[in-house]
Amino acid sequence: MANIVKRNNSLSFFDDFFDDFFSPAKRNQASMKTDILEKDDGYELHIDVPGFDKDDIKIALDNGYLTIEAKIEKENEDKDAHYLKRERFLGASARSFYVGEEIAEEDIKANYDKGMIKLFVPKEGTNVKEKKYIEIK
Repeated sequence: MANIVKRNNSLSFFDDFFDDFFSPAKRNQASMKTDILEKDDGYELHIDVPGFDKDDIKIALDNGYLTIEAKIEKENEDKDAHYLKRERFLGASARSFYVGEEIAEEDIKANYDKGMIKLFVPKEGTNVKEKKYIEIK
């Protein structure tokens, strides 16, 4: 089995580079790069999600944390081929941002276009908690 694929020692740097580059851990580190723009009334987030479709992405707001999760599982299989190396793409990535507990789900606007999510988070939300007083009898 070792005779099938031989690596030339002079090119091992390139082999290691490509092995590391295409490994799932390295691929997930490179995903979800985010730019945050401050506007007068809020913040605009531009999040890269290359390789993910709109249906692969979930956005949640919990206890003031906005979490963007992307998960995909694809398998390409050719039954007639003789594989020397076979890879399946299984990827998951997530980012969280603290936006504050006064922000509600309906305050956040999200759009997806060609591998990028654009989110708008207002500076002031509608989830204002009223101060309640206890009646003295």
